[in-house]
Amino acid sequence: MKVSGINSTHPDNSSAQCKFNEDFKFILLPVSYALVFVIGLALNATALYVIVFRTKRWKPSTIYMFNLSMCDTLYILTLPFLIFYYADENDWPFSEPLCKLIRFLFYANLYGSILFLCCISLHRFIGICYPVRSLNWVTARRARLVSLAVWACVLLCQAPVLYFSRTRDVNTERICYDTTSPELFDDFLVYSSVVSVLMFALPFMVVMVCYGLMVRKLLESGGGSESGAEGETGGLTSQRSKQKSVKMIIIVLAAFMLCFLPFHLTRSLYYSFRYLKQVNPKQISCSLLEASSVAYKVTRPLASANSCVDPILYFLAGQDARSNLTKKSKLPSPKATSVNRCLTSRL
Repeated sequence: MKVSGINSTHPDNSSAQCKFNEDFKFILLPVSYALVFVIGLALNATALYVIVFRTKRWKPSTIYMFNLSMCDTLYILTLPFLIFYYADENDWPFSEPLCKLIRFLFYANLYGSILFLCCISLHRFIGICYPVRSLNWVTARRARLVSLAVWACVLLCQAPVLYFSRTRDVNTERICYDTTSPELFDDFLVYSSVVSVLMFALPFMVVMVCYGLMVRKLLESGGGSESGAEGETGGLTSQRSKQKSVKMIIIVLAAFMLCFLPFHLTRSLYYSFRYLKQVNPKQISCSLLEASSVAYKVTRPLASANSCVDPILYFLAGQDARSNLTKKSKLPSPKATSVNRCLTSRL
């Protein structure tokens, strides 16, 4: 017989002896993860299909979007395990290595998405603010090298999750910790804080600076157009570039503000209160600790929802994504194709 979450000692905070009511998460998390699984899998599968089978020429932005979609898809495929785990009220029926793998893939997706969105933002920033130089700076080969570097960074920085994540039998249930066991929490807090600064705060600052400069450039007369471009084709290309840049700014900022920022803020508050509660139990009340824990768990589905937002970025702001999805046999004239490729290769 399962132990109810009502008035039970919180499994992640047993040393503080605070009793939390967490029954809400047994509905919230399975339902939200199921929605992310269905919607995210459909969107990312479509994006990967368009990129792999319908896109003949991979631009740097295409390479970044392919890696972003792969990152999201790997995480989405782990969601059925979490759906079963939370629907069964924190009773992990699988092995500890699988628990470690699933927690690892969650954070790998989270920070991989952040870094690839940062790469996409930097790429578009260079194309808009330095259009001539970008022809030499931004190439498909360099985009591949940057993508490899991002994957290496993510795998290296998230490898400690494989150590910290573990299972433990509590009463009649087996817990798969989303943080770590209580005795390792102090070390995990240091690790998590460093990762949050390096892989969220810094990329977020870079994105904000890039977008501020891009907006200023786009507001200027002729901003975002290629130097020396003339004629109607060049004007249309410049206008389309501006429109895609504006869409990208809106979508990426929405991803950061709705998915990443609330998750990191609430998680930081919860971890901080939990640490202070362990150091000085009288300094932090159990009600405050519980409120921070609830806020953190409510924002976890938002962090997962970035797997649904990322493909939208490709279809709304990607290079010819919608036309690649629906194109049949109609091809542009050779002359127009040549001009367009010269003017849009940096985007």
